[in-house]
Amino acid sequence: MKGKRYASVTAREARLALWMLLPAFLIVFAVIVFPVVANFWISGKSVSLGDLRPATPSLREFVAQAPSEAGDELVLEYRLRNSSRGVPIQDVVLEATVPEGLSPAPNDAPAAPDAQHCSIEAGRIECRWDEWEGGFSDTITFTFIADQAFFDAQVDMRSPTEADISGRSINVLTTFDFTLDNFRFVVSARRFWEVLRTTFAYPFLGAIGSILLGLTAAMLLNRKFPGQTLLRGLYLFPYVAPIIAVAFTWVFLLEPFRGTLNTYLMSIGVLESPISFLSTRSIQIGDLPFPLALSIVIFFDAWRYFPFSFLFILARLQAIPSDLYESVEVDGGGMVRQFISITLPQLHSVITTLFLLRFMWTFNKFDDVFLLTGGAAGTRTLPIQVYDNAFGRGDIGAGAATAVVLFLFLAVFLILYFRYVVKED
Repeated sequence: MKGKRYASVTAREARLALWMLLPAFLIVFAVIVFPVVANFWISGKSVSLGDLRPATPSLREFVAQAPSEAGDELVLEYRLRNSSRGVPIQDVVLEATVPEGLSPAPNDAPAAPDAQHCSIEAGRIECRWDEWEGGFSDTITFTFIADQAFFDAQVDMRSPTEADISGRSINVLTTFDFTLDNFRFVVSARRFWEVLRTTFAYPFLGAIGSILLGLTAAMLLNRKFPGQTLLRGLYLFPYVAPIIAVAFTWVFLLEPFRGTLNTYLMSIGVLESPISFLSTRSIQIGDLPFPLALSIVIFFDAWRYFPFSFLFILARLQAIPSDLYESVEVDGGGMVRQFISITLPQLHSVITTLFLLRFMWTFNKFDDVFLLTGGAAGTRTLPIQVYDNAFGRGDIGAGAATAVVLFLFLAVFLILYFRYVVKED
């Protein structure tokens, strides 16, 4: 009996634990899983920004000829349009109430040749269509004879019949029609492979640069001296400063005509004419082209995010036992040998983790490059391409396909990291 009671309590505790974890599962699904699945879904559809809004039938009522006295004709036009150029609308119904004092003109048939049914009965207009194809546009004309009751009613001539129209359209995002055209477009783009090379070079070199700067700063501040705390706080400034303020400060410093750097280099005779650092693809250094704009963007990334590496490396340096350095010093080892034999092996796991994090974050980085160069002068990366496809061209499907390509590269990188690097650690 005690065993059964214990098993029952254990089962209830397990169920309670699952229920307590449910909010975490829901948050993970809403924040991580659902956006990824939705992005894969949209990448297989030919959908533009305009298609995100469902196709709706549009109606504009217009009085083409107004009566001036009893017995005159009132010519009424309904201008119809499908709001989408590619998505059809089914079961379209136009309904309107004819005001008192108007009667259909003799021998006047409703001029709606595409409608399956169009009639005026008991003071009501009704027209039906089975389907409006994408880009549908038409005008229906009705002619009425006005009598004195119409003028006595003081009808608003801007909308005398108060017409309404309804229809049913298919949402392209909820259908099961998929295509690979978006991926073909992305891969066959004129500069896709150049963009791909930049996408890998930018985070790789930026991560290495930020780690080297962070390591240098950590080594300098690993010893106690007056003002150490103040310097540590100042070192965090690039990381905590607002990106838009920092980026525009760099743009001002590198501006070709009034920028501080150009002015200084020209004043000391290094430059004969100003250089547009952020819009020059490359310059010749000897016989080799040097990618100027991309190098500036990479250096900006290394400078802005080195405090993140600095904090991690400094924390690990302070945890290294001093006995290890003393033993190497007793054996006659100098600072270089201490650094190679003690410091680097102790920092191996921290540096590896930092490189992974910085590479992944920079691989997905959009705002730094966009604010500095807008992706011009050889600095275009896949995140910039996602933005240009989705919002520049208005092609949401192509933008999602580019994001999927970005995701797949990151997934491969993560698999290789956990398969080889973490396993070796």
